[in-house]
Amino acid sequence: MSKRFLIFIFLSPWIIGFATFGIYPFMMSLYYSFCQYDVLQIPMFIGLENYKNILTKDPYFWISIKNTAYYTFFRVPLNIVGSLLLAILLNQTVKGIRILRTIYFLPSIISGVVLSVIWMWIFNPQIGLLNIILGFFGLNGPLWLQDPQWSKPALVIMSLWSIGGGRMLVFLAALQNIPKPLYEAFEMDGGNIYQRFVHITLPMISPVIFLWSIIEVIASMQVFTEAFIMTKGGPLDSTLFYNLYLYNKAFEDFNMGYASALAWILLAITLCVTLAQFHLSKRYVYYEGQK
Repeated sequence: MSKRFLIFIFLSPWIIGFATFGIYPFMMSLYYSFCQYDVLQIPMFIGLENYKNILTKDPYFWISIKNTAYYTFFRVPLNIVGSLLLAILLNQTVKGIRILRTIYFLPSIISGVVLSVIWMWIFNPQIGLLNIILGFFGLNGPLWLQDPQWSKPALVIMSLWSIGGGRMLVFLAALQNIPKPLYEAFEMDGGNIYQRFVHITLPMISPVIFLWSIIEVIASMQVFTEAFIMTKGGPLDSTLFYNLYLYNKAFEDFNMGYASALAWILLAITLCVTLAQFHLSKRYVYYEGQK
């Protein structure tokens, strides 16, 4: 028995699983996006009708786009900056720093559903912890999840819970990987802390910032659990994010063809945004050894 055949035998479970649960659903969703399909009946091919209706006749599509763009625009920079600042804080050589790193990381292991339930209590207008804290300073807290103007900011605030997770650890590793002689040489030239951060720290960790900007944008554009558990898209569709709208079309309206078209539009939007990020990265990402 040849080595190539043995390799194929060992890889076959993964290949079969990937073809069955990856490639097949992927291709079928593309086909269904051109069909009228409600699960109970045979798909009926209607061409580009689903895409035409989404782009020209569906106001909820544009509402979900606007809500998702708002969430992404505020969540991504706040989370990246927050994780970076926390990593800088935990990069100090003080007693007990390893314990502090563990403490900051622990909240990130809570699952999305449990976390959503916890924050529902925190955002409660009457007995929520957040409004109680604001009351100590003489401020009247808003209705948060019950107010269309505050519902999206509330979910953005909730996302800051994860700044001490894996993102922080990667930033911490990147900071510890910066050669110390660079800092020593810069200090000998009279550079201050701010200049050192701007001219050494940021360029040296810029590939990591770029990596997380890609990951966080994609994750933000796929936000679902928080809105599904906490608001169901309300109030007044203020938290009707794209993935939640897609879910409603697929599993509440059972319009699988329409939902498949929504999924492929989301893929196209994500691809365009990612390509734009790669194009812009040439201006600010520095790789060690590049001239």
